Amino acid sequence: MDKCIACGECAEKCPKKVTDTFNAGLAKRKAIYVEYPQAVPLKYAIDAPNCIYLKNGKCGFCAKVCPAQAIDFEQKEKTVRLQVGSVILAPGFSAFDPQKLDTYQYSQYQNVITSLEMERILSATGPYHGHLVRPSDKKEPSKIAWLQCIGSRDINRCDHGYCSSVCCMYAVKEAVIAKEHSPVALDTAIFYMDMRTYGKEFESYYQRAKDEKGVRFIRTRVHTIVENRETKDLSLRYVDENGKALEETFDLVVLSVGMETSKELAAFAGRLEIELNADNFAKTDCFSPVKTSRDGIYVCGAFQEPKDIPYSVMEASAAACWAEADLATSRGTLTKTKTFPVEKNITDEEARIGVFVCNCGTNIGGIVNVPAVAEMARTLPGVTYVEENLFTCSQDSQDKIKDIILKKGLNRVVVAACTPRTHEALFQETLRDAGLNKYLFEMANIRNQCSWVHSKEKDEATAKAKDLVRMAVARTRLITSLGQPTISVEPSALVIGGGIAGMTSALGLADQGYAVHLVEKQERLGGIALGLLNTWKGDNVPEKLAEMTKRVTTHSLINVYTGATVKASTGFIGNFETTLSVKGSDRLLKHGAVIVATGAQEHVPQEYLYGQNNRVLTHLELDRAISSDDPRLPAADAVAFIQCVGSRESKRPYCSKVCCTHSIKSAVRFKKINPEAQVFVIYRDIRTYGQRELLYREAREKGVIFIRYDLERKPEVKNDGDRLAITVKDHILGRDIEIHADLLILAAAIVPRDNEVLAQMFKLSCNSDNFFNEAHAKLRPVEFATAGIFLAGMAHYPKPIEESIAQAAAAASRAAVTLSKDRITVEGVVSYVKEFMCRGCGECERACPFNAISVQETDKAMLAAVVKEALCKGCGMCAVACPTGAASVHHFDDREVLTMVETAFEY
Repeated sequence: MDKCIACGECAEKCPKKVTDTFNAGLAKRKAIYVEYPQAVPLKYAIDAPNCIYLKNGKCGFCAKVCPAQAIDFEQKEKTVRLQVGSVILAPGFSAFDPQKLDTYQYSQYQNVITSLEMERILSATGPYHGHLVRPSDKKEPSKIAWLQCIGSRDINRCDHGYCSSVCCMYAVKEAVIAKEHSPVALDTAIFYMDMRTYGKEFESYYQRAKDEKGVRFIRTRVHTIVENRETKDLSLRYVDENGKALEETFDLVVLSVGMETSKELAAFAGRLEIELNADNFAKTDCFSPVKTSRDGIYVCGAFQEPKDIPYSVMEASAAACWAEADLATSRGTLTKTKTFPVEKNITDEEARIGVFVCNCGTNIGGIVNVPAVAEMARTLPGVTYVEENLFTCSQDSQDKIKDIILKKGLNRVVVAACTPRTHEALFQETLRDAGLNKYLFEMANIRNQCSWVHSKEKDEATAKAKDLVRMAVARTRLITSLGQPTISVEPSALVIGGGIAGMTSALGLADQGYAVHLVEKQERLGGIALGLLNTWKGDNVPEKLAEMTKRVTTHSLINVYTGATVKASTGFIGNFETTLSVKGSDRLLKHGAVIVATGAQEHVPQEYLYGQNNRVLTHLELDRAISSDDPRLPAADAVAFIQCVGSRESKRPYCSKVCCTHSIKSAVRFKKINPEAQVFVIYRDIRTYGQRELLYREAREKGVIFIRYDLERKPEVKNDGDRLAITVKDHILGRDIEIHADLLILAAAIVPRDNEVLAQMFKLSCNSDNFFNEAHAKLRPVEFATAGIFLAGMAHYPKPIEESIAQAAAAASRAAVTLSKDRITVEGVVSYVKEFMCRGCGECERACPFNAISVQETDKAMLAAVVKEALCKGCGMCAVACPTGAASVHHFDDREVLTMVETAFEY
């Protein structure tokens, strides 16, 4: 299938129809079908068990009609043996099949679909090309319901007691997107038990969906779905929070299905001799979150435990980090360096531009009139070749572009397709393969800027696509080749922060053979973990921390600086110079990468009598009290916990993620100490995501009482002699109750440290909550936008120990990519200054967000701005700020940009 161009001829001619397990309930598919519908480019695959030719040796229509000759029935399965030093398992998960549950009638009612099927309906490459309709009659729905926890948090019907972690957020996302896709005022409702929006920016998204988008959230479990046989509408019966039985009719019901490990994958794990836990996920511990029970075999993603994309990406890099440490002595022994042909000099050539217009399946072609855009491009000055492609990014298209460049003598290329953010590097490499400078390329984004945003105005989308292509061609006539200087790399790293995350990063790099400078401003390593007792899985934190500290302090490649702060830092990726202030004296360090792992701290509550009554403690104070055998603990007959103290409020709208688990773990501890003790957890939503749900179940089984409260009516705490009186409205009884407690534990928020100093020093950004911002939540979750600087632990966002360790190892893995090179190549799109026009005013220096430009004295004893190309990101802020026009950006100078503007206004 490598030659597949996804034309669909094979599927069209295939006479065999079978049920599509990916689009179940939506459509019938053939025995040849789209293998990964979300992938770009699409690829078709043969369903071997249902293929007539493979079963009976007859038919073969697909091979006969395939224009690319991509189908070869002569291929034979073969066994390949590989000798490797490490193995990383990333086999993913299976979505829960709701046909097992008769309550929701998934296999009987066409308009009851799964969340994956809803993704396909909303997708431009889905069965309805992104048009929001329901399967039974292709009617546009006016009401859609999402039912949560289907196949999760359910030990009665599917034996999946764990939470699948991602379902709440994807349901909220689907509801919001459905509203955007719908031509009518769509009513969306999510039926849930606990809204688990615990990740970075998740709570804010949830609140926006509720307050701004109008998504309804109904806390209940739907017990019955009944279909109207004539209209195919669905009636949902449920009991609301006030105990009232209600019935509501919807056009479409979406089941938010959870994750599970397939039987085949469990059997595969058995062949590899790695242990699985009770839920059939790979068994790991909190301090080695990607290490399986077998040395040298690592795991990442949902096979370890249900998780979202950012955490899966972090774990993948973390697994790579430990595998890299295993293979450190063999590094580079099997690597091959790709070579490119000698670059063609086009200085004296007239522009010969090739324009390639992409359909992207129906993603672009379903909205934009691609043939009309291509026809217009043929009329433009300098254009000598124009072609339409189904998927311009496919490998066969790349090979074809290379051949056309050589055969037609093209010296510049324009691709009208999707976003350069994801695909520009691919096309630039194709130009290099053809002997052209990578910067002789321009991309017109006719997907994001045309077909996506103007999906309901096809003529306007086409007109805009023509404008973008016309502007791109006009600019391309002026662009020239750019050079890319290389710089040497200092093979050591600076790790700022000596907590668990910082020490993990230091060890991850040192075990690979790189020198590390570990800086901690306190006199002891350990950070906030010094106050913790156990992980939720029961790991003894002080013991594990002592082991980690010993490894760090005795490692020959790690230099530890305690009682130290970062005073100043200059430089760029591969070549940083940082001054430390160590116990009153300065020390200069040279290093090639930086990892920021400065951690976070516990919020100091200003409510619930904290600081006024010594019976009111925070989580960390409770752990310290347990460690010191505080006599108040075993003597307590009644203990209460109040959740979300300082979190999920207007001042700190985020969820602190770890608090629910810590409170419930501590509540279980009190019950084990004294089974007769009354233990209360007063909460807003219980967010024991993943397998932490089992801890929540254990607490309920042991008699811990859970009482929910609303933000509008918080619990009230008063002194009651030598006890505390807590008044809270019980959501079941609908009335105030009073709890008399010996101890009150506050789940205080995790708040960021003062990150402003480091942010300004290294030109890093923080979000509105003052946690550091990663470069991209999914694609680059451990990197800053500033090259060579990486992020780990709670400086990024509150998280438990195992996630901090995974992110820290991931940061080390990404930093090692830089440190492993002798030299790195700097991008050519950087700013430059025309010295004769510069008056040394410093406006550009003040405007630059990356410290890439500074005013210096020239050899003519005059002041002028000088650009450090390795630091420059080509953002153009200096060019905007410059009052004389001396500063500009290669590849985006005034002439090139203004030509695009003038071209747009000519038509």
